[in-house]
Amino acid sequence: MSTNHKIALVTGGGRGLGKDMALKLAQKGLDVIITYNSRKEDALAVVTQVEQAGSKAAALQLNVGDVKSFPAFFAQLASVLKNTFNTDHFDFLINNGGIGGHAPFGQVTEQMFDELLNIHFKGVYFLTQGALNLLNDGGGIVNISSGLTRFSMPGPSAYASMKGAVEVFTLYLAVELGPRHIRANVVAPGAIATDFSGGVVRDNADINKMVSSATALGRAGVAEDVGGVVSFLCTEDARWVNAQRIEVSGGAHI
Repeated sequence: MSTNHKIALVTGGGRGLGKDMALKLAQKGLDVIITYNSRKEDALAVVTQVEQAGSKAAALQLNVGDVKSFPAFFAQLASVLKNTFNTDHFDFLINNGGIGGHAPFGQVTEQMFDELLNIHFKGVYFLTQGALNLLNDGGGIVNISSGLTRFSMPGPSAYASMKGAVEVFTLYLAVELGPRHIRANVVAPGAIATDFSGGVVRDNADINKMVSSATALGRAGVAEDVGGVVSFLCTEDARWVNAQRIEVSGGAHI
């Protein structure tokens, strides 16, 4: 295996969208580090699949909503970079890890709000800040947002607001990291049939039908629709794509 592969770190890479991102990155010749919150077996299975594709891989435990744990995480990451990848830096950070959260606006509790805030915005903000010293110049950041920042519906007001904050944050990253030639972009999936939000899009026939009818291409998304777009942003082909929001929704609510 080559030791000069570029390296991508994908949070929440053990399943769903993050898993497909990891596999698509490996197909493009990148080495991959994924994080998982609790499902270690899933993450290790993805590591095996990445290795089967000819790339190096590792999995690290991380709760993206627990900012106080980040210094220990970055120490562990530095060790893995040195021991597994024979380097002290990586190239691409993909802030993907997250949870769903739906409740009518009048019923959103402060606890729910804070959990979504910590995972989807505060965690993304400070994980990216903590990664700055380990990111190579000329690399990139991909923040995962949601179609729900462009169109709205009852229920995900807090979740979508955090994603909106991430989109604004990405514009500032692009400006401030420009001198280091680090690009920052957003990928915004539409409704995806995974186990996200309890698998509601995948398993609830009425919701799947509603999503399909509101989408120009006539179906709900699947995880395999998204990973290729993220991996593209981590290649030389995307070297002039910066500060962009790329929605991957099949043309939802247009």
